Amino acid sequence: MPQLLVFNKPFNVLSQFTDSADRQTLSAYLPDFPGYYPAGRLDYDSEGLLLLTDNGTLQNRIAHPSNKMAKTYWAQVEGTPDSAALTHLAKGVQLKDGITAPAKATLISPPELWERNPPIRHRINVPTSWLELTITEGRNRQVRRMTAAAGFPTLRLVRVQIGPWCLDELQPGEHRLEQVHLTTQKTSRH
Repeated sequence: MPQLLVFNKPFNVLSQFTDSADRQTLSAYLPDFPGYYPAGRLDYDSEGLLLLTDNGTLQNRIAHPSNKMAKTYWAQVEGTPDSAALTHLAKGVQLKDGITAPAKATLISPPELWERNPPIRHRINVPTSWLELTITEGRNRQVRRMTAAAGFPTLRLVRVQIGPWCLDELQPGEHRLEQVHLTTQKTSRH
C-alpha cells in the first residue's frame, strides 16, 4: 500500500533533497525516507504542507495539473482587501502567463501559527491582514503573484491543505506517515 509523508516544511527550506548552492533541503528533516519524493512543490520562502510519497501513481494523482487538486493557503498580506478585491481574486486574476482559474478567497482572523524565523518585518504605517485562498492550479509563485496583482503583496505564505490532507497539528520540521488506498484516496495515520 502506498505511503504518504505529510510534512510541515519550514521557511527557507527547499522542496528537494539536494542543492548545489548549499541551501537547506528536505534531507535535514527527512533523512530516514529514501525513495520518497515531493508530490508537487512549495517555494523556498513559503511554509507549511508538503506531501511526499514513495509511489509514482500517488505522486501523479496529487501533483499533476490535470487533476486540479485543491490547495489551501493562509496568506498574510499588506493592507486589508475589501469585498471587491476578494471578488477579483475569486474570479481570476490576470498574470503575465494568463488569467488564473477561479479560486476561493476569504478574509480570516489571524491564525494561530508558530513564530517564523526570521519574523515578518512589521511596518507601523502599513496594516496587515490574513486571507485564506484555495486554488486548483499550481503555477510558479501563483498565490504571491495573485495577491500582488490585486494590490496586496504577500508577506507570509503557509499552505495548510492539499486535497483531503491537512497540516493539522504538525509544527515546522515535523511529519506523519499515512497509508493511502489509491482506489478511494482514504488515508490511515500512523
